[in-house]
Amino acid sequence: MTPKAATRAEAERLHAAFLTAGAVAVEADILLPAGTLLDLYGEDIRARAYVTADPLNGEMMLRPDFTVPVVQAHMSGGAEPARYAYMGEVFRRQEHLDGRAREYMQVGYEVFDRDATAADAEVFALFKGVLAGMDLRPATGDIGILMAAVRGLSTTERRKAALLRHIWRPQRFRALLDRFAGRAPMPPARAALLERLRSGSPEALIEAAGPLVGLRSPEDIAARAEALIEDAKAPAIAAPEAALLYDLLSLEAPAQAALAHLRGIAPLLPAIGPAVEAFAARLDALAARGIDVAALPFEASHGRTTLEYYDGFVFSFHGPKGMPPVASGGRYDALTAVLGAGRSIPAVGGIVRPGLVARLKGAI
Repeated sequence: MTPKAATRAEAERLHAAFLTAGAVAVEADILLPAGTLLDLYGEDIRARAYVTADPLNGEMMLRPDFTVPVVQAHMSGGAEPARYAYMGEVFRRQEHLDGRAREYMQVGYEVFDRDATAADAEVFALFKGVLAGMDLRPATGDIGILMAAVRGLSTTERRKAALLRHIWRPQRFRALLDRFAGRAPMPPARAALLERLRSGSPEALIEAAGPLVGLRSPEDIAARAEALIEDAKAPAIAAPEAALLYDLLSLEAPAQAALAHLRGIAPLLPAIGPAVEAFAARLDALAARGIDVAALPFEASHGRTTLEYYDGFVFSFHGPKGMPPVASGGRYDALTAVLGAGRSIPAVGGIVRPGLVARLKGAI
């Protein structure tokens, strides 16, 4: 059997399992309007997707994943609750010749259900079941706890927004946190820019810089300059709060032990309290489905390098070191609100890479 045939056979097996679990089969266009994805993720998405120009529809992207088109389809008139399954190719642009796939098959399962706790447990247990017997290592996390911690910091709304915006970029997030907490100096280039801004009005500096290039107006540039000056005056995040956030970022433990640790620090960082109790309820729901939560790995920072829509429970299943995750997924409630034109519904789902499953089974 050829590699493509083996992958297709495994994809059909997984897809059938998801349909048996109650999902409705859905299709998604391969070419998607680039504007929607750019609005969601900003220009960074261009580095991860293939972009083309259509003479009638403008910029289009080869499908980087299925979640966005499935959410759009559901929010345009899907019933509640709903479960969907799909399979097909996705396309990821790569900048290096390191063997990472530029086109590969995904099989997915998405749940739109207002009982979020039960849906989280359902999806994780289903994925564990369809991947049984493959000696995969599970990993779980909860981005919602980290987001709640950031929102609860005693600092400016602008700084909290910056941290939240970069929560999926661990290195950038850590650099910002180090600077906002007073643990790292301001980058020299930024310090030099602030010195120039303080020495003269933004309007004078704009005029001295020459003709405008780009889409920002002089008013936009002046407002940004004022924001930079204001941010530089903000006091550092209090040391105890910063220490709790650093502790949270490094938390890795079996899920039951992680819950005990989080409950211990919640009185010191009250903003995470509701997210921690939601985590506790999820563990109860997982245990009810036969998952050993005393041994289930949990990492508070897990899932922070995916496409930027997860905002709660996240999970993945891993094979040998060096192989991409065989399966991954998570909760993306906020995405339904963004794409729902005022409507929203809790949603969670995940994907399996059947090519990797076939490889681990020795079919490729």
